[in-house]
Amino acid sequence: MKSSSRKGFTLVEIMIVVVIIGLLAALAIPGFQKIRSATQDKAVMSNARQLAAATDQYMMEYGRSTVSLGSLVGTTNYVKSLDLVANEVYPATYVVGVPITVLGVAGARTITYGL
Repeated sequence: MKSSSRKGFTLVEIMIVVVIIGLLAALAIPGFQKIRSATQDKAVMSNARQLAAATDQYMMEYGRSTVSLGSLVGTTNYVKSLDLVANEVYPATYVVGVPITVLGVAGARTITYGL
């Protein structure tokens, strides 16, 4: 008589494992998205702070009340480079006493810095 021992998993066992992995992924993905949004917002806020400091320095040096983004960012200017984090749009001009509003952060959010 031959003894046959079957090795492996049944279809039901494999389906249960797939369902458990799916549930774990469903719980984890919103948390990762929230962390990513918060990180992007912090990076954009840091860029806005750098631009605000550069604007203040430029205005004190040259005695002007407005400055363009091109005068602030560049290899020989106050901010060496402005790296986009989430396809955001920075204002083209900056005015004394007006907060910096960054639009289109990740295509949906707006961040304001100052005052």
